[in-house]
Amino acid sequence: MIMVGAMIAALWGIGAVMKAPHQARWTMIAILLVAVMVLQLVLPAGHPLRAATGGDARLWGLVIAFGFIVWGYRQLLRRLRARVAGNAAPVVASDTFSPTELDRYARHIMLREVGGPGQKALRNARVLVIGAGGLGAPALQYLAAAGVGTIGVIDDDLVENANLQRQVIHLDRNIGMPKVHSAAEAMTAQNPFVTVRPYHRRLEADIVGALFADYDLVLDGTDNFATRYLVNRTAVALGKPLIAAALTQWEGQISLYDPAHGTPCYACVFPIAPDAALVPSCAEAGVIGPLPGVIGAMMAVEAVKQITDAGQGLGGRLLIYDALYAQTRTIAIKPRADCPVCGAMG
Repeated sequence: MIMVGAMIAALWGIGAVMKAPHQARWTMIAILLVAVMVLQLVLPAGHPLRAATGGDARLWGLVIAFGFIVWGYRQLLRRLRARVAGNAAPVVASDTFSPTELDRYARHIMLREVGGPGQKALRNARVLVIGAGGLGAPALQYLAAAGVGTIGVIDDDLVENANLQRQVIHLDRNIGMPKVHSAAEAMTAQNPFVTVRPYHRRLEADIVGALFADYDLVLDGTDNFATRYLVNRTAVALGKPLIAAALTQWEGQISLYDPAHGTPCYACVFPIAPDAALVPSCAEAGVIGPLPGVIGAMMAVEAVKQITDAGQGLGGRLLIYDALYAQTRTIAIKPRADCPVCGAMG
């Protein structure tokens, strides 16, 4: 009996060290108990191994039966909880805030620059986030928490183990899941009062116009220049304000591009894509984990300011943050009259 208990403890300990799921550990213990039961039935009475493992098959029969009862009870509870969750009343939007919403957004409403009208503007806003990776993850989390009413997110990637060092909206259990669905799950779990629209596909020229037309504001957190230029051209053509950010290793940058209101567009500041060797990806050059959180949170702050018309945004200014040396600097940027994308607006 003591030997079997020691073996069970050893199996559980090895599973814990190897970070095996609880279900796998219980399975191994169940296999051990069945093997002990077989020994009790096969070996003759008085055999040393049979004596060391309890000496009576009925004892282990009771242990196994009790285990099945506990397992069945847990399965029944799980199904009942799932049924209750499935029958839960959906959150119904109304023209007024519910007591729960008022309490949730109280810290916003107390701000003079936001107040009730600003929070209502957030609820009525429709924001599209391109990319659910390093920059998109924190931006999406804070937009949902802030109560932005409709949030679209487009990305064609799946959650990978290497993402979890910085893309904090995704969980280990969601590895292999489309990033947009993983993000949507986290956002609605955090705030059921928002609507999340996940688009699991690549942003391409044939859909970008129709997609942007359905939103008031676009946040670009992509990691390649071809998509950034496509996003910029479309935003300019449709008159949509664009908050775009980028990062590498220890440094990030962010600005608001809104030529319809006098700012430069992205192509004014970055007219030509640099050589790929000069701007390696995060996979090639690395990136410090919290940096996307800093810049992605800045994107969310700028989005909230843009929606609520609070303070001064980053239109006409490029903010650069150097995490390694804890330095922040802002560079003035101006529209270019010869810009092929927005020059005609000047």
